[in-house]
Amino acid sequence: MTATKKTTSKKTAAPAKETTPPAQAEPKPKKLGCLDAAAKLLSETGKSMTAKAMIEAMTDRGLWTSPGGKTPHATLYAAILREIATKAEKARFRKTAPGHFAFNPESKD
Repeated sequence: MTATKKTTSKKTAAPAKETTPPAQAEPKPKKLGCLDAAAKLLSETGKSMTAKAMIEAMTDRGLWTSPGGKTPHATLYAAILREIATKAEKARFRKTAPGHFAFNPESKD
């Protein structure tokens, strides 16, 4: 049996393509997050609301819509409590009653 020698062909490098910078698109207006939308809603209405009522009002006004979560009101409630706990008097929210929040006019926002 005779051994056969395999031959490989050398690949030539393709010429480098000239790249053009991507076209500058118009910057999209920044969407409000849930917490920012809630602060805006409460500052505009001047009322105390529950997290569930805030979610419904934000959706109705087109400020924010849930990306498909099952309990956006629970997420909002927790986020508001976290901001109040970490920022104290500088928080955008203040708790007015159990489960009710209002805009804090003394915040630096």
